[in-house]
Amino acid sequence: MHRILSNEVLAPDVHRLWVEAPHVIRKRRPGQFVIVRASEDGERIPLTIADVDPARGAIALVIQGVGKTTMFINELPAGGSLLDVVGPLGRPTRIEPGSRVCCVGGGIGTAVVYPIACGVKSLGGRVVSIVGGRTRDLVILEAEMRHVSEQCIVTTDDGSYGMKGLVTDALVELLDKGEVFDEVVAVGPLPMMRAVCDVTRSRNVPTIVSLNPVMVDGTGMCGGCRVQVGGEQKFVCVDGPEFDGHQVDFDGLAARLRAYREQEAAALVQFRRDHDLECEAMGTV
Repeated sequence: MHRILSNEVLAPDVHRLWVEAPHVIRKRRPGQFVIVRASEDGERIPLTIADVDPARGAIALVIQGVGKTTMFINELPAGGSLLDVVGPLGRPTRIEPGSRVCCVGGGIGTAVVYPIACGVKSLGGRVVSIVGGRTRDLVILEAEMRHVSEQCIVTTDDGSYGMKGLVTDALVELLDKGEVFDEVVAVGPLPMMRAVCDVTRSRNVPTIVSLNPVMVDGTGMCGGCRVQVGGEQKFVCVDGPEFDGHQVDFDGLAARLRAYREQEAAALVQFRRDHDLECEAMGTV
């Protein structure tokens, strides 16, 4: 059992949980993830290690409640626990000492680029970050990204905060001004990552994306997380989660992400029914 030390709301349906996992901290490196299970009959889901606190032996997990399991975990209080926290898994980010990197985070993807940005800075590199959300309420970890960046640009689709537009608009503006990066790291919704890659491909800027497909065991055995990269089949859990964005088959990946949509929707409906019945029985509705 892994005790939850705190549960903080970062944005609507987005929580940051600090969870005891000292075994993960000992070997964790930027870019890696864990697979968690909340209960004996629960689903196994991959989550990026967003931060670490060695003094408490804890890791930070930033979770967006979009389905049955993520919504359930986000409701767990401080003092509660997760049954399993397995990791660190995946290949760590390859960081060249002294490199200049543009870290682009869209929505929950900012929780993935943050530890990478920290890793770049720790090796003497420089970070320019672009953090985006549909609205101001959905921009997360801005203060953390500013702390590790020489420049941090915030964008919102509706213009409610920062620059009005998409993260790609800010990236194009930087590149058009003559900013030079050794690499761009982009994490967020698939359309966002694809759009970033479209921008950087024509400018010959190496671009890394971090993928989060359906994953079960995290060891390459189930094959659920397979993706085509450069015409070759890769398994995100053991070959990734980071890949050359210019080589990723985004169409194929999008199709795989839609494969279990009906089952996921049905599970969420049942979860909400059970939750409402429980609240009604407790007199909290």
